[in-house]
Amino acid sequence: MKKELAIRALDMAVRLRQPPEGCLFHSDRGSQYCSYDYQKKLQAYGLRPSMSGKGNCYDNASVETFFKSLKAELIWRQSWPTRRFER
Repeated sequence: MKKELAIRALDMAVRLRQPPEGCLFHSDRGSQYCSYDYQKKLQAYGLRPSMSGKGNCYDNASVETFFKSLKAELIWRQSWPTRRFER
C-alpha cells in the first residue's frame, strides 16, 4: 500500500468519525504508517500514534484475524470486472 492511499483513508476516517483530540491511532510498522507525511497528518489531527512492537507478531493478532475473516467473507468471494473495482 502506498502512503498516499493510507493518508486518504486517514482523512476519510477522521472526516466521518471525528475522533477526539489525543485519540490513540494503532497501526503496524508498515512504511506508509511510518512515513513523515503520515506522521505529520496524525499530528495535525491531534491523534497519538501507536505501533505494534518490532518483531512481535502477537501484538496485533486479534485485529489481523478479524480483517482476514472480513476479507474472506466479503472480498475474496467476489468477482471483479477490473482491478480498479477491487480497490
